[in-house]
Amino acid sequence: MLFNSIDFLFFFPLVTIIYFLLPHKFRWFHLLVSSCLFYMYFIPVYILILFFTIIIDYIAGILIENAEGKKRKRLLIISLVSNIGVLAVFKYYNFFISNINDLLHLTNTAGHLPLLSILLPIGLSFHTFQAMSYTIEVYRGNQKAERHFGIYSLYVMFYPQLVAGPIERPQNILHQFYEKHTVEYDNIARGIRQMLWGFVKKVIIADRLALLTDPVFDHPHDASGVGLAIAAIFFSFQIFCDFSGYSDIAIGAARVMGFRLMTNFNMPYHSRSISEFWKRWHISLSTWFKDYLYISLGGNRVSLPRVYFNLFFVFLVSGFWHGANWTFILWGALHGFYLIFALFTKDARSKLTHKMGLSKVNWLDNTTNVLITFCLAAFAWIFFRANNIKDAFHIVKKIAAVPRELLQVLHTGKMASLKLPGLMNLIIPGFALILFLELAHIVQVKYKLEHTFGKLPLLLRWAVYYTALIALVYLGVYEKKQFIYFQF
Repeated sequence: MLFNSIDFLFFFPLVTIIYFLLPHKFRWFHLLVSSCLFYMYFIPVYILILFFTIIIDYIAGILIENAEGKKRKRLLIISLVSNIGVLAVFKYYNFFISNINDLLHLTNTAGHLPLLSILLPIGLSFHTFQAMSYTIEVYRGNQKAERHFGIYSLYVMFYPQLVAGPIERPQNILHQFYEKHTVEYDNIARGIRQMLWGFVKKVIIADRLALLTDPVFDHPHDASGVGLAIAAIFFSFQIFCDFSGYSDIAIGAARVMGFRLMTNFNMPYHSRSISEFWKRWHISLSTWFKDYLYISLGGNRVSLPRVYFNLFFVFLVSGFWHGANWTFILWGALHGFYLIFALFTKDARSKLTHKMGLSKVNWLDNTTNVLITFCLAAFAWIFFRANNIKDAFHIVKKIAAVPRELLQVLHTGKMASLKLPGLMNLIIPGFALILFLELAHIVQVKYKLEHTFGKLPLLLRWAVYYTALIALVYLGVYEKKQFIYFQF
């Protein structure tokens, strides 16, 4: 079920009201059934895949807790292999087979391996990683094995964050299913506000920016370099508003019922470095890779060359996690390269900043770093969004020619070569929405709105609510656009 659908408009309040009306001992069952219905709304039969991994990990958790020595590790490996195996079949099998077939064709080798005609279960990577975090934490002794099969199933299937996160840790969410939540005005008000802001980001900003980015990226050979550069900027904000919008709706929906999910985004485009960007973007995934892969590889406690390898490998895996396509792998590799380059040049950049006097002008130094970080992230997003590697490099090549295009316009005085007239009715509103988003972020930080909004005069609060609702009705794009991260 899509959050931005009429169905959810009825599903959410109905599930929430019944949750509070039911005696506490039945609430977990209600949430589990509701979560199953929510997931089955997409492709019902795929819930069997969820049940398979849930049963494997539930049993594995108990056995790991009771086992000793090498047996614990073997049980953990069985659990991880089972989860990764499901992911590999549905998400990566066709990718590997297609590349093998391409290699066979290039080498004129006889043979063609068959592809599977299957659809990727929605949100498979998310609930797989959440399930894996449970068995890893039990193995490490940080979490007691859950004996209540229904509660464990709910941990994996809790509907607000089932298909696109945040990827929760068992220590944060499992105990909350045992707690008795009462109707609290503060939870309801804050939850609905966060949901409302999430809908604004998704339906108004992300989906309206998509009206330009989708046709331009899908037909890059028909666009000018300037058009592609604008599309790259728009997509950077589209994917942020799309994904963080989902997270806001998920966190808000859970908050209304009294559940606290982790923050997943913290204004990532205000980051002053790529390292900081990954502390603000998709926080639940970046901390997952840090805790379970990067640190396991040795983290930064090893030699510098090994640190470089660890960083690059983690981001390569992160790219592959996002999708079975070379574009995602290259996107991850780019971010790995950014971080390695930043470490390698840290001292040189510090000296250069000092010599240029930027260190004495904090606002200029910060602004410069924020702009550079955004440009690096936006450049990487080109590979993330492009349909294939060939298109990605074509887009980069045309964007690199933007100065020449602009000089040609100045020389001839003809704007037609930029191929923008057909896009102008989307470009101006798009930049206006981006400006609104950034101003909203500035106000949020300056006035700490999350904590102070509830203290504003009642008339002012309801004026904001009505304005947001009216904007959703008249400015929202309602074409049942799926959230971008649902495909992962």
